[in-house]
Amino acid sequence: MTSGYSSGMHRVILILLAGLACLTTVEARTVALTGGTIINPGDGKTIPKATVLLDGEQIVAVGTPNEVKIPAEAQRIDCTGKFILPGYIDTHVHFFQSADLFTRPDVADLTKVRPYGEEVAWIKSHLDDTFVRYLRSGITSVVDVGGPLWNFEVRARANATAKAPRVAAAGPLISSVARPQLDLGDPPIVKIETPEKGREFVRQLASHHPDYIKIWYIVSPEQPAASFRPVVQAVIEESHARKLRVAVHATELEAARAAVEEGADLLVHSVTDQPVDAAFVRLMKERGTLLTPTLVVFERYGRTFANRLTLTPEEKAWGNPEVIATLDVTKLPGDKVPERIATALAHPDDVLGRIQKTYDVALKNLKTLEDAGIPIAAGTDAGNIGTIHGPALFREFQLMKEAGLTNIQILRSTTATAAKAFGGPTGARIGSITPDPTRTWWS
Repeated sequence: MTSGYSSGMHRVILILLAGLACLTTVEARTVALTGGTIINPGDGKTIPKATVLLDGEQIVAVGTPNEVKIPAEAQRIDCTGKFILPGYIDTHVHFFQSADLFTRPDVADLTKVRPYGEEVAWIKSHLDDTFVRYLRSGITSVVDVGGPLWNFEVRARANATAKAPRVAAAGPLISSVARPQLDLGDPPIVKIETPEKGREFVRQLASHHPDYIKIWYIVSPEQPAASFRPVVQAVIEESHARKLRVAVHATELEAARAAVEEGADLLVHSVTDQPVDAAFVRLMKERGTLLTPTLVVFERYGRTFANRLTLTPEEKAWGNPEVIATLDVTKLPGDKVPERIATALAHPDDVLGRIQKTYDVALKNLKTLEDAGIPIAAGTDAGNIGTIHGPALFREFQLMKEAGLTNIQILRSTTATAAKAFGGPTGARIGSITPDPTRTWWS
């Protein structure tokens, strides 16, 4: 995004927060936002000099001054010269990760610097702070696509807290590989080796009413896509029988193709190993599968480890400063630097080259799918090392722009389409500036 566009989004955030503040006061339950330009990315329509009438937490009227009568008791907020947008939605976050350097000991083992148990305790103690950072970034809803069973406690806490985004959540990832380094008794990733074990695990998760079942479809030369496909098939079939949607991590084309053929509802990453082909595009379109590209996460591990991380102004201003401070790998004790980080520090150009190769494929694939009409829902994979909870979404916007998406396509991906990814009754109510159909405003 250009700096001018970004500053426009900042003005929107101020409007949203001002409106939320008004709604918390009994005396000013009815609020009128006047004079701003409404943008509804879903249909691309705008209303200049518009009025938005709020009653409590509901939008009850939207239109021109001639169309919306403002009650005498309403508090007016002048939005002249500003834009009014739906709250942003990040469709890929992980609350069990902090985004700091110690949050993935399976990737970089720094437990001798900070034990993983201490890391998780810090994360839990700072959840309210994390929630507020999403709101400060204009993000009013998020989808947590996988974590320990305490993820469902996070969902309940957020949805009962005024200063928090709405949260949809998945439980532990059903995985083709094990990650014992993350297992403190409530593992976020569970290796499933047989279709029947997959079905059994879905049945266990169903009691928590997850918004998604998440599959971690990891492919390697030793473990090709076909080897885990029977588990994918069983998990999706069992989930759909229980009316549960399935999100799949699949960054290789053949794994993504298999996931969509088996009925995945959401692919939570871009394909990065090769260009998508016409048959895959047709398959996505026929099945109505949603895609969350998560472009920002592809650079953040490598750039952090190579000491080449560049955060956006939004991340510097609104990210947690404790988290950001840990990302300077040069401050690690010399005798406790993991080999992966030491290698990245020694050969930073190699790291940056690999990141660029990933983007050469991922950005082109995103443009191909967007042009084909595949529904794109913005998401960041926030919580992974260097991918900051909340404002990382602005870097995602920049990368989507580099891929060739227009401003309105990017805004649609984080509002109207992202609302479909959120799903359920809440998803049907968010993502647009429109009156609540269940409410009638009597003048």
